[in-house]
Amino acid sequence: MPLREREIKMILVPPTAEQQSLLRKLNNEDIASRDRDLEAIKQWLKQEPHLPDALDDDALLNFLRWGKFSLEKTKKRLDKYFTVRNAFSDFYTRRDITRPELQLDPQSFTWTPLPVLSPEGRRICVATSPRCDFHAEDTISFAKIVVMMADIRVYVEEGVHDVYILDASAVLLKNLPNVSISTIKSFLICALEAYPVRIKELHIINATPLVSAVMKWAARFVKDKLMKRVKIHDSLESLHECFSKDLLPEELGGTAGKLAHFRKQWMSTLEEYMEWFIEKEDLKADESKRVEKDVTCGGLYGVDGTFKRLTID
Repeated sequence: MPLREREIKMILVPPTAEQQSLLRKLNNEDIASRDRDLEAIKQWLKQEPHLPDALDDDALLNFLRWGKFSLEKTKKRLDKYFTVRNAFSDFYTRRDITRPELQLDPQSFTWTPLPVLSPEGRRICVATSPRCDFHAEDTISFAKIVVMMADIRVYVEEGVHDVYILDASAVLLKNLPNVSISTIKSFLICALEAYPVRIKELHIINATPLVSAVMKWAARFVKDKLMKRVKIHDSLESLHECFSKDLLPEELGGTAGKLAHFRKQWMSTLEEYMEWFIEKEDLKADESKRVEKDVTCGGLYGVDGTFKRLTID
């Protein structure tokens, strides 16, 4: 990875020894046998003609941790990780953060994984839209930035779990014509089914009247397990009942620092990784070499292009 260890720890503080111990239990990680499992996955990748054999041990370990060291679950998630990179190439090409279309106004959309972990070893990620409106082209740019951050995390996190705080103030009727449903569908497949991420909580703040309708729409294809982890807050005070203030940015009434500062750090990191992202553009499934033709682009959606029900662990 291009960043030095000290620099990456500024944007993603690693788990403490106590948190590591807890996460190993939650992820079913046995230090005595994990090297054997890691080697099994590496050998499997070498035997799959359609998949690249290019992830390092840290990245593969994160997939194993996500799958609680089930080799079958890990294989399926890895296959999906490489498949979406081919199927939804708009998210995985031209990933130069200095390109004009990726210079999103921070008042439009932001997605920021915070540096400090919760006591349970959970990474809090905050999505905001202060301006309460956006353009159609912003959707794909925002999705691309999110998966760029997710790709970095694949290599540097240590089996942490995720908690999302979503500012829903932009979920307004006037914005619906600017929403690309196909882009959102593709993005959700990538975010929920292709990365080694376990979403433990989803908190919604500044909910508009339209949010309940959006939740009903999402419930058609997102498993009940995740929907039950959603909590809608009617105030920041309600949010503070779930998080201590030292975990939250100042913009959410916390004391952990300014969200704008954390976002600036991430944008600098994405620019630092520019060459790395270019190198990773070829890290994708080669469908012409796939033996079993059931997880291609069409298979990511349901029959006739409808959105199949996503699985959440």
